[in-house]
Amino acid sequence: MPFPTPFDQYRGRVLPEWIDLNDHMNLAYYVVLFDLAGDVAYNHFGLGPLGDYKERTNCGTMAVASHNLYVQELLLGEEVRVVTQILAVDDKRIHMAHEMYRLPDNSLAAMQELMLLHVDLGRRKVSPWPAEIRAALDEAARAHKALPVPKWVGQHIAMPVR
Repeated sequence: MPFPTPFDQYRGRVLPEWIDLNDHMNLAYYVVLFDLAGDVAYNHFGLGPLGDYKERTNCGTMAVASHNLYVQELLLGEEVRVVTQILAVDDKRIHMAHEMYRLPDNSLAAMQELMLLHVDLGRRKVSPWPAEIRAALDEAARAHKALPVPKWVGQHIAMPVR
């Protein structure tokens, strides 16, 4: 079965314990929702929590870079969907982007760009993807090449120069 393009399979809800002193979802929980959405994508590659990848291989992934952008606040009980895009893959890395949309109006709430490494957890060293995982990741990356790269990908944080 071809990899879903776009990958739009995660739904979540803002929980009471995620609300901060400003009466909206604390920034840390946007990352939690993005991480949960990533797990859903990982399940399609055989890497996710629904499989036994870690137990079989003693390998996993670790984020080496993350950039989060917040467009609008989310309030208690609001529902979201997260769309995931595989931007690139190589022997040891995956470059991924998430966009979070508030439901039911589908307005953009936040974005996250990630660089993830495949790691041998016994040695705590970066290691190549197994062939079957690499093939699944390559299939996703090929499918997502048809999608435009979001304009916000690759941005950095800086104060405007005056």
